Amino acid sequence: MERDTSEPLGGESASLVRERVGLALAPLAFAALWLVPFELSTEAHRLAAIMGAVVVLWVTEAIPMAMTAFLGVAAAVVLGIAPATVAFAPFADPLIFLFIGTFMLAQAIFFHRLDRRFAFSILSLPGVGDSPARVLVAYAAVSCAISMWISNTATVAMMFPIGVSLLQALESRVGVALPAAFGTALLLSNAFGASIGGIATPVGTPPNLIGIGFIRRELGVDLPFFSWMALGLPVVALLLAWALFDLARTGVPRGTRLVGASDLVRRERAALGPWTRGERNTLFAFGATVFLWVLPGAIALVAGQEAPAYLWLAAHLPEGVVALLGAGLLFVLPTDLSRHEFTLPWREAVRIDWWIVFLYGGGIALGTLAFKTGLAEALGRSLTALLGVHSAFGLIALSTALATVLSETTSNTAAANMVVPVVIAFAQSAGIDPVLPAIAATMGSSLGFMLPVSTPCNAIVYGSGRIPLLRMMRHGVVLDVVGVMTIVAVVTLLGPIVLGR
Repeated sequence: MERDTSEPLGGESASLVRERVGLALAPLAFAALWLVPFELSTEAHRLAAIMGAVVVLWVTEAIPMAMTAFLGVAAAVVLGIAPATVAFAPFADPLIFLFIGTFMLAQAIFFHRLDRRFAFSILSLPGVGDSPARVLVAYAAVSCAISMWISNTATVAMMFPIGVSLLQALESRVGVALPAAFGTALLLSNAFGASIGGIATPVGTPPNLIGIGFIRRELGVDLPFFSWMALGLPVVALLLAWALFDLARTGVPRGTRLVGASDLVRRERAALGPWTRGERNTLFAFGATVFLWVLPGAIALVAGQEAPAYLWLAAHLPEGVVALLGAGLLFVLPTDLSRHEFTLPWREAVRIDWWIVFLYGGGIALGTLAFKTGLAEALGRSLTALLGVHSAFGLIALSTALATVLSETTSNTAAANMVVPVVIAFAQSAGIDPVLPAIAATMGSSLGFMLPVSTPCNAIVYGSGRIPLLRMMRHGVVLDVVGVMTIVAVVTLLGPIVLGR
């Protein structure tokens, strides 16, 4: 989550104050939990103290989040909670390599500007034209579609200048009355569309892989790519439809034509020039990867999960391996053999978001230790007694709401790391199947639309100066509520059908 320094507080930015408070509170939380006489094993008690400090540092972002995860795992070794080989084993989890392969594919898409070609191709479709409503829908749909496969933040960063250029070009034209509300709606649709789109696929946003990892490691349940999409796509479709309706009713001027919008998009698309070999190679590698991700689930849907073809693919081509194979194609498909140049230069490949990879590994490691030491089980029993939730529906609703609220105050990735293992332990203690509540909590971690600091997506568009804070909050809080209800409904109704649970 990016720092927002736009709001001074006593001469210092609010984020700087929060970080300093975090540095002070973290050791206090550690000491307090260390000294409280819990009825826990020695290892679980020590881990509780570590987790208390880690949560404070994650929420306040007092130090880089990935480093917090590293230090938490290292402290577990120092305090004798687990040997290093056990504590650091989750850093070699197959989903780590799914992250790495996916990020490299995304980096190639950016490097060859394939994302911009896709965006302008959609915006120039017949029917979009000069209609404010259709431009809004197309712009948001592009953000949503791209973010299904690459970072939400990167999607907004790419689409943001396109939206600003479009608005500036329209405002410069004489005789075009462009209400400020339309600019607000257009840029918000970028941020909201990208955050929503990430829910659709396992690789759309880090919280998805974090939740899937906990479900696989702690429950022994694999969620195939296709199965996740069967739940994620309905959530995305419903949420995007609501977001566009809500933005359009206050931001789209009735009877106004955006004269020149089509010309601008056409010029920008023409400026991209003909397809390059790098673009074609990237598209091939990406398409092959997605095909192999979806193929096992499609076979299972038609022939069942006992079909020999499905079992072979699941055993030999899991998602992490497919991602690495797809990324590997980028280094063997040439763009200029005479100069020994290939689709993705290594100098570009190493620019991926390594901090998310490290944060994921650390979060999974701490969550795994919580289960191994019995801390998660003890926490689950305590929450069961405190909250009195004894039905699957109630836990799904509670999990989604809790993850959503937390995602408003900390990063979505940290929210997933904190909430999903607790939900799993809570469900096991209450005698409820934990898979669906864990999925709901994972999806809820991707919400949080209300504040500029809720997600980097919001922060980027808020920085344009075109979005009043109250407008973002009003649209965002409604979208949060609708998001919780949508996730609860889809997971409750479709989850048993898709997953057979």
